Amino acid sequence: MPHSSNVQVSTLLNKVPEVTVYFWVIKVLATTVGETAADLLSTRLGLGLTVTSWIMTGAFVAALVVQLRASRYIPTPYWLTVVLISIVGTLISDNLVDGMGISLVTTSTAFAIILAAVFALWYLSERTLSIHTIVTRRREYFYWAAILFTFALGTSAGDLMAERFNLGYGPAAIVFAAMIAATYGLYCFARMNAVLAFWIAYILTRPLGASVGDFLAKPVIAGGLGWGTVNTSLLFLSAILALVVFLTVTKADRIESIPANVGEKRSVEA
Repeated sequence: MPHSSNVQVSTLLNKVPEVTVYFWVIKVLATTVGETAADLLSTRLGLGLTVTSWIMTGAFVAALVVQLRASRYIPTPYWLTVVLISIVGTLISDNLVDGMGISLVTTSTAFAIILAAVFALWYLSERTLSIHTIVTRRREYFYWAAILFTFALGTSAGDLMAERFNLGYGPAAIVFAAMIAATYGLYCFARMNAVLAFWIAYILTRPLGASVGDFLAKPVIAGGLGWGTVNTSLLFLSAILALVVFLTVTKADRIESIPANVGEKRSVEA
């Protein structure tokens, strides 16, 4: 019986999308929503950080359960989980900084250490960090743990750059975009490892999206464009919905089935 269970696990389809331009566009949109929606719920609607955190954590857990129960990648539950984990990651950082008074330097450093530990445990356990091989439950747990802390780290790092270092939201977004472009350049022209390049870019898109969200939503007097959290959240959520519908219909970002043990042979792929 155990043997047949292992065989079943090894034939599952990959649980995450292919890394295409759609992946990165939705990822940035989701990170922006994570920033603006958290502010909308906790501040604009007056729920406060604590209540908002409980509500969004419950919604995230429910979405994650649906995602984990799926046997293959399905755009709607996957991207819903990403949007919700983006909001939760933002709230974790905000609770520590605004609720408990911990400095952005401390939270950024702590989240970086935790994320590094997740990656280390993931690699020691699976011998790969490739998203092309998320075909077992254990790899999926590592994957979502890593994503959670990339969002928490990105929130703290983005606020640190824009607020603590007084760079401003617009310039901070430009800085993070330039860092992503530099990573892509190293991948294309300097043969940077694909897995490393992917995760660096993934981490950097969080503060990029957060800075963009703050720049659009914050009032002009605070260095933003004054769109407000409602308008910004609705605009980006609508864009995410349109892209998810497109991907559901076209299946343009689906990865073919890969044996679970292929990660040991494809550890250089992202």
